[in-house]
Amino acid sequence: MSAADSNPRSALAQVIAVMPRDMARLFQGLGDDLLHELEEIRLRAGQPLELCLRQRSAFVAEGGELTSSPHRGVRVSADELAQVLQRLTQFSRYAVEEDARHGYVTLPGGHRVGIAGRAVVEAGRVRAFRHVTSLNVRISRDHPGAASAILPVLYDRVSRRPLSALIVSPPQCGKTTLVRDVARRFSYGDLAPDHPGLKVVVIDERSEIAGSVDGIPQFDLGPRADVLDGCPKAEGMMMAIRSLSPHVVVTDEIGRMEDAEAVLEASLAGVAVVATAHAASLDAWRRRPWMERLFASHAFDRYVVLSRRRGPGTVEAVLDADGRPLRRGGAEAR
Repeated sequence: MSAADSNPRSALAQVIAVMPRDMARLFQGLGDDLLHELEEIRLRAGQPLELCLRQRSAFVAEGGELTSSPHRGVRVSADELAQVLQRLTQFSRYAVEEDARHGYVTLPGGHRVGIAGRAVVEAGRVRAFRHVTSLNVRISRDHPGAASAILPVLYDRVSRRPLSALIVSPPQCGKTTLVRDVARRFSYGDLAPDHPGLKVVVIDERSEIAGSVDGIPQFDLGPRADVLDGCPKAEGMMMAIRSLSPHVVVTDEIGRMEDAEAVLEASLAGVAVVATAHAASLDAWRRRPWMERLFASHAFDRYVVLSRRRGPGTVEAVLDADGRPLRRGGAEAR
């Protein structure tokens, strides 16, 4: 069930499946150690194929070796980009069209493909992308145990209840990996020796937390997890509260007014919410529209601030509902 990080080739199988033959052959020739560090694959028409690794980026040369020189890198053609897009639509044309309006497509396994090119705008909103000029494949991997460092502060041993938490960081700092493991650990009951598992509902709007294919999670979320795949966060939280009786709702990347209102509604209903948000710090998150209201209402009991300082998932701080430090970090969450 898990796209385990211990087997990087297995984790990348869905990505390689959409690559043109010659490009797929280049990836199949790369070593496991390098694939283990791979975070992004950048495809730009007329530019060299770029790999973003954990600590550096490099271009892929003709023989498959890596180089720092863009002049030696294999060039990606517009035809190759078109082939990748065509293969992406084979998974679900409707889902691809829906996601592409937001600038990305999600592959089976939770890998997100970001899109750049000429946007088609109607009534002030992006409706599609034409003349796609670049793609960014963000690799999704599972890290069982990623939440071990923060799990104790997400559970009140006195009241025996889970606590609401917001995971805050810039992109690519391990937020989705962390909330996935939180969902899994809650579902299995890894909170206290005598505590049963909790009912968890994952609102997976971008299909990245569970990595579902045809609605079936490809990542292990435990025996008590229900997934609303492709469902908008705000609507999904309300649906879960009304019909799935969760102890905990887990979701990714809140930021809109309706997201804030749904989190507030969940807190009033006695449901814990564990969510993520893009921001450099808690103060930066609070400056976003509608988020200060969430903070002032104490909708979240904990704030976890992540960075990449010691690798993705580095816990910089754990803060209480008032933003006061519970713990200063530096350790990796996983």
